Amino acid sequence: MSVLQHILDTYAQFFNWEMWVEVLTDPVSWGLIGSLVILEGLLSADNALVLAVMVKHLPLEKRKKALFYGLLGAYVFRFIAIGVGVLLIKLWWVKILGAAYLAWLSIKYFIDKRKAAGKEEDEEEAKGMNQSGLLIRLFGTFWGTVVAVELMDVAFSVDSVLAAFGVSEEIWVLLIGGMLGVLMMRGVAGVFLTLIDRVPELETTAYILILIIAAKMLLAVGGIDMGHVTFFIILLVTFAATFIVHFMNKKKEGSKETN
Repeated sequence: MSVLQHILDTYAQFFNWEMWVEVLTDPVSWGLIGSLVILEGLLSADNALVLAVMVKHLPLEKRKKALFYGLLGAYVFRFIAIGVGVLLIKLWWVKILGAAYLAWLSIKYFIDKRKAAGKEEDEEEAKGMNQSGLLIRLFGTFWGTVVAVELMDVAFSVDSVLAAFGVSEEIWVLLIGGMLGVLMMRGVAGVFLTLIDRVPELETTAYILILIIAAKMLLAVGGIDMGHVTFFIILLVTFAATFIVHFMNKKKEGSKETN
């Protein structure tokens, strides 16, 4: 019963006006919110692309419905995950598992990037969802796609919620991070896709940040608190380095074209 009460108390804090006033008047809070916006935006760009491919085989009006139903499910899942997660994240072994999962995501990205077998895989993905798959056979074309989108949203939500927990365990950070992730994936992903097209190094930066967040979670297990200000400074340095690398790469490309 105490566990249920703890979860209910967590949800009750979402409606605590005094907490939100304190948050919105603290400059450090805005730094954390900015960090979440950037991180969620970069991660959501690829996720949105995957979901767009998954509904590609549906008629235009049904694509929007399938994505909308997935959106509702994503909000419900994240709301539940935040409430339960606030309780679980206090356990040291959960932090270790979460940090290990985030580190695996980052390492896997760099391994996959090195494999350079992208062209054939991209061509297969562009065809859309496999219409002879199990979900389509069980639920039909439309509802099978909705279920697939829902499952994919849940998978993306796990990454997002864990990343938010890595940034901070404060309730408001988790709430804003969870809600931003869904909104980014549906509404602002196109902006970040364009940004990544112009500065492709940003995609790598997102996974470097995930690795940093994983390290932050592991340090917390050992009783070492990185602190919000330190984390924000690391974030700024990482992005500054990204744009320096981008500028150097563009300069190299320009000199090759000249030669």
